[in-house]
This record gives sequence, C-alpha cells and structure tokens, in this order.
Amino acid sequence: MANSPSSPSPVIRDVIAARVSRRELLKGGLASGALIAGSSFVGSLFAGETHAAAALSTLGFPELKRVYDKTHAAAEGYQTTIVARWGDPLAAGLSEFDGNKVASEEQEKRFGYNCDYIAFMPLPKGSVNSDHGLLCVNNEYISPNVMFPGMTEDDAGKTMTKEQVDLGLAAMGHSIVEVILKDGKWSIIEDSPLNRRITANTEMVVSGPVAGHALMQTSADATGSKVLGTSYNCSGGVTPWGTVLTCEEGVSDLFGGDPKKAPTADMLDRYGFDGSDIYGRGRFHDRFNIDKEPNEPNRFDWVVEIDPYDPQAKPVKRTALGRMSHEASTVVRNKDGRIVVYMGDDDYFEYMYRFVSAKPYDAANPASGKDLLDDGVLSVARFDADGTMSWLPLVHGQGKLTAENGFADQAEVLLKTRLAADAIGATPMDRPEDIETNPVTGRVYAVMTKNKKRDESKVNPANTRPENLWGHIVELIPPGGHSTDADHTADKYAWDLFVLCGNPKDAKVGATFHPDTSDNGWFVCPDNITFDPAGRLWVATDGANDFDLPDGVYGVDTEGAARGLPKLLFTCPHGAEATGPCFTPDGTTLFLSVQHPSEDAETLDKAQSLWPDFKDGQPPRPSVVAIRRKDGQPVGA
Repeated sequence: MANSPSSPSPVIRDVIAARVSRRELLKGGLASGALIAGSSFVGSLFAGETHAAAALSTLGFPELKRVYDKTHAAAEGYQTTIVARWGDPLAAGLSEFDGNKVASEEQEKRFGYNCDYIAFMPLPKGSVNSDHGLLCVNNEYISPNVMFPGMTEDDAGKTMTKEQVDLGLAAMGHSIVEVILKDGKWSIIEDSPLNRRITANTEMVVSGPVAGHALMQTSADATGSKVLGTSYNCSGGVTPWGTVLTCEEGVSDLFGGDPKKAPTADMLDRYGFDGSDIYGRGRFHDRFNIDKEPNEPNRFDWVVEIDPYDPQAKPVKRTALGRMSHEASTVVRNKDGRIVVYMGDDDYFEYMYRFVSAKPYDAANPASGKDLLDDGVLSVARFDADGTMSWLPLVHGQGKLTAENGFADQAEVLLKTRLAADAIGATPMDRPEDIETNPVTGRVYAVMTKNKKRDESKVNPANTRPENLWGHIVELIPPGGHSTDADHTADKYAWDLFVLCGNPKDAKVGATFHPDTSDNGWFVCPDNITFDPAGRLWVATDGANDFDLPDGVYGVDTEGAARGLPKLLFTCPHGAEATGPCFTPDGTTLFLSVQHPSEDAETLDKAQSLWPDFKDGQPPRPSVVAIRRKDGQPVGA
C-alpha cells in the first residue's frame, strides 16, 4: 500500500519494536510527520498483503533469465541494435575502424571510448520527436589493457607511448552524434554537421564564482578563465533550455608529480590526488604534472555545460555547482521556476548535494537559461534518524565556512566543496551515484552503489549496513505535493530507504526487495538510474561481476502493490557494466551504454569476449545499444 506522495513515507525500521500500529501509519499518526528510525528495514509496508504483486506489476515483459556470456541478452519480445561503437566515424571520408591502427588525430573524429551517460536531444530543437535526434554520450575513461596488445592495467602509466597517451586524451570526454530511427533500427548519420567530439584537448570556458581565482591560474592561462579539456565524464543531466550537463568524476589519478609538495597539499589530499598518473599523461604533458602546474588539478572535477545544437559553442565549466567527483547533475524546474540540480559525489563516505538557482527560468524565453547556473546556493544533505533530511547551505560566512577556518571567500568554499561539507556536518554516504526525479510522483531517488569500507562504528540512519558490498537506493520526498507540486527548493525533506540490494535468500545480506522478487530479479551495485514516461524506475548496475553475475538493467515499480519489485530486462557481455540508461520522449526506445567489455582481462589476448564485433585480432568496443519492443510499443509496458 503506497502513501500519498505529498506526505512522508515511513522508513520501516523495527516497526514492531517502535510499537506503531498499521492504523497509526495510515493516518499519518507519527508525531510531526516524523519517520521511524532503527536498525532494520522491510521493503514493503505489509508483506502479507503484497504477495500477489508479481501479477500486479506494471512491467509486462517476461523476465529475462540471467545470462553471463560473451554477448548481451534481452527479454523475449525485445530487440537490440548496436547504435554507436568506439571508433565509429563521425565524419565522412574516414576509413573502416581498425582498433590496432587508430591515430589520436583521427580519434578526435570518431566515437569515443567507454561510453557512459546518454542524453537523447530531439531534432528539431524544442520538439519531442522520438525517431530523430542527437545522442550526447559521455566517454568516461580508457581501458589500456584491452585496447593495446600486451599491456596490463598496472603498467599502463609507465609504458604507454606518447601516441597511446594522446589517443587516450582524444578518446575520453564526450561524443555528440545525430541518429535516426528507420524500420525499427537506430543508426548514425555519419556526415551530420552536428556530429562532434569534446575531448581532453577541447578549449572550455570557466564561469561562476571560481572563474579567475588565483588557484585556477596556470602558466598557460594566467586569467584562470579557460581550461583545456575534460576527463572522467560519468553521468550528467539535461537543462530545460536544451543543453547537456556532463560530470567530471574525479581526476586524481590522471596527474603525476608529488602532490604532498604542492602549496595546496591538504586540498589535493582531500580530493584523492596521489601522483599515480595511471595513463602517463604527466610524462608527456606538463599540465598533468603537479610539480610543474600545481593549479591544474583545480580546473577539473566540475560540471560542464554543452550546447549540442551549436557546434561552435564552447563548453562551460559551471563552478557554482561545486567541485567533487560528480556522478550526476539531474535538473528539475521547480514550481516557482527556479532550477534545481541534484548531484552525488561518487566516493567512499562522500555526500549528496543540491544547487538552487537564484533566478527562475522563463520557459517562454529559453535564452534566460544561458548563465542561470552561475548564481545560486549549493547545499549538502544531512540525514537524521527521525526520517527528515536537511539541506545545509555551503555559503561563505555562515557557520564554520569563514576565513578563520580556511575559506577565504565563496570561491574557496566551492573549490573546497568536500572540506566545506565536512565542516558543517553532512552525512557520509555509501558512494553516491546517480540521483533522478520521478516525473510522475516528484520523489527523488538517490543511488548508493556500495561501500566496503564502512564498519559498524560508522553506520548511520541512511547507510545502515557495515561493509555494504551490495548498495541501496534512498528515496527523498520533497514537501508540497505530488508531481510538479513538489517543492525541490525546501530546506527539509522526508526520506525513506527504497530498497537495500543483494540476494534476498542470504539473511546476512539484509536485502529488502519485494517478497515476490525472483531469482533473476534481485540485483547488486546499482549505479545509474532513469525513469520512463510512466514513472517506472530503471536501474543499471555496475559491480555484479564481483558476484559472478552479469551487470544489466532492471525495471522497478515505485508505487502500488508491486513497489520495490524488480524485473530483469537486459544483461551485458562478460566484464562490462550497464550505464547511462535513457528513454526517448515516447518511451519506445531505451538507449544504454555497455561500458568496458572484457576489462577484467589481464591483457587483450586473454579477453573472454570481443563484443560486439567478435573479430579476431580486434579489441572489444564499448558501445551504445538501443533496446526496443519488437512491436514498437513502449519499453516495459
């Protein structure tokens, strides 16, 4: 039985011990609307009433049986198409891709490596067209051990040649490709003038409070307002004015030199810099050597805004959104017109953030969104045991965020976002990944992928399991009402634990999926999520391989009798993760990135799968897959 979306949903921890009756819960009888807190969680309110839920699930497809194989698999009645692969040409006149011969200059004109976040941007701009548009795809990192023959992951930083290093610079970043649906299959328009790559070599603008700050200035850019490139682009978001946000998720291992000798050693340490230089960039490019350019690291770990409809527009690093290992930047237009951006910092014991713009967005004037993300308030989440969550503003001069405590101005608060969040008592989470908003209910879902480092002494109300190897999903309930009535700018929310992941048959795990969850339906290590137009949650996983299971995509109802009941739709090939799920506006296509196939191989010659081409002598190729029903109806219906 679902609660009203406008009222708090109980976190059912030790309900019996708390002696709260079913009638009291239904009447909202908890004092001040507070939620119950304790040490355990049950995934549905009244399990005895929901065992018929499997038949009541809104997900109509026959569940896929888990397949962990050399190739991918989809549920019966569905078809898949490989839309874009690493190396596919994005300009006319390029030769057929050869993974053993691609040059760095040519890679700038080819689809990038290790695809991640996907945004489908309809064509023409401003339409809701679902059969023609732009795919905007992050290319997070490279996997040298399955790109270059004989190379291992551990020796890449020391043995990669300059040409290989430069290929890596060109293969990371972001790809924009025009795609069209014909006869039920998606394909790239290779000669589209809108196709382009944004790489670690692309010039970008720095905007917002940190632009021009002394800690952003380098020998190549004395103004502190221009940056060359982006890296580790993980998840992202789409703005109402038609731009894409791509997130830089931690660049600490891309720099050489000795961070302990840098003037900002404490800040570098808090952001994980150790001089490891895993791709050898610092051996050939001074900007990636902290000894030579100590401020260059400060110019990364931001959210980057891209206009995919204008190939001449420079990407912009929006510093008002904070500096962290950005996993997501999900955009919501609040009912008062202000823009809200939800963000996770994907690392152990890191935090969840929210940005609220100072000014509203005028939908009748899309140009009003141009610099809207440069002015607003960044906050960090604190979860309390009474089931309330508070957004704590990261504003210079408030509380401990003063010059006396190491924050000279607002720019330093943003440069040192993690340190600022530490100072004001945010809740350390189990690696916050994607955060998305249900378009039907207005509730917000935040993914905690896992945290093997949490021990019993560090358990907190929102992260209840020590050595959490399985992950969980937190449900945030803004006040104000259902759907667009929800107030995403409020200082306090209610919250719930939507599901604790893992094998429900293993009592030690403490998983809390719906009791009707099948042996194929439960999952571990949720990573990226999305919602279809009907408000159903779709979860892509990253880490199931550690349990000798395939990563894949699961549909889950969030409301009604089948709340918390997952069903498996798709599985990845060996060694790959599923990421970046994205629907067309009509819900008939689910795009998905299949990242790093066979990455678990020590070297390329030991790869268990050469997916998707299966050509001897050629490496596996990370790719974007389109999943559709064979009858053309919406996915999951």
